[in-house]
Amino acid sequence: MAIYERKETWDDQAVEELKNSYHAILTRIGEDPNREGLLKTPERAAKAMAVLTSGNGMDPEAILRSAMFTEPSDEMVLVRDIEVYSLCEHHMLPFFGKAHVAYIPNGKIVGLSKIPRVVDAFSRRLQVQERLTEQIRDCIQDTLGAKGVAVVIEARHLCMQMRGVEKQNSVTTTSAFTGAFLDDHKTRREFMQLAVGSAYGRN
Repeated sequence: MAIYERKETWDDQAVEELKNSYHAILTRIGEDPNREGLLKTPERAAKAMAVLTSGNGMDPEAILRSAMFTEPSDEMVLVRDIEVYSLCEHHMLPFFGKAHVAYIPNGKIVGLSKIPRVVDAFSRRLQVQERLTEQIRDCIQDTLGAKGVAVVIEARHLCMQMRGVEKQNSVTTTSAFTGAFLDDHKTRREFMQLAVGSAYGRN
């Protein structure tokens, strides 16, 4: 069985280069990087960026394979309200919200904690919500060979709330389905009712 260990580490050289870049950015926007409040900001920002993009060094399939078990169950497995934090690749501003992920086993199940870790592995990159939704779906489908996978993400985008159209209450919802969730209307409706409420399930 594959071994997966979660580590929050970063490349010291990369962090140093990022630190220098953030120092230059502060200067360029008219700040003084040498004033007390900003002395450690370039280093803090560099480490934060390293963590926020740490998914680039993760293998989501290995995460799932590290806790796969043979099990005859064929009932829906749903993990809902998984916190999502990511960076929009267009403006490098955060988007955040919740992911609801379900699959129908086909002889294999996975440790429940691995599903949120897969979400993290894909979300901790420069992303767009549409691709993020599909990547989570495809990873679970391909690795588990499930009878069906369903993913819904509901998120707020600061690139819409802090700049641009500045719509403070807008929420973007994306969905992606395979197998039984595409072919069986009853199964899909059950997922939507359990995951995001009866208002969606009736549609």
